[in-house]
Amino acid sequence: MFAAAAVLAAALTLSAASPARADRCEDIAAQLKGGIDGLKVGISAANNIYLSHPEAKEMSLGCSGRNFQNELYAKQDGRKPKPAFLDLVGNAAAIVFTVPKDDTLTGTTRCMKRMGLLRGDNIKMRYRRLDFACSRNKTEAWIAITRGANE
Repeated sequence: MFAAAAVLAAALTLSAASPARADRCEDIAAQLKGGIDGLKVGISAANNIYLSHPEAKEMSLGCSGRNFQNELYAKQDGRKPKPAFLDLVGNAAAIVFTVPKDDTLTGTTRCMKRMGLLRGDNIKMRYRRLDFACSRNKTEAWIAITRGANE
């Protein structure tokens, strides 16, 4: 009886010692909100946190899946990327993946600018241990940036 009471007391002490911690993905969303002016954090559903910003038509932060650690997805109106949109995605990717802003901005710009007549409307590339996937149709362009689960 005494041993059971001691185990129960130890369990209660350990649970009280570790404070409730928010999800890692929610922490990243809070960092994004604090680091980028005009960014709003929306609802979270199915390992995705939906974000909104005036420069992006759609924006979301995907949390750890089977094949990736985190994913940043952004969509804009228009086939040609605007510099403000590229800057937004570069800033957000730098915060999400904790790499220098110059590297994420360069990768984002290269991926979006490669789409065209010669290379087509779907581009996949790798830059600085990040995977970039850019696509467009007649009215919109979008980009998804991920880092593999084993990196």
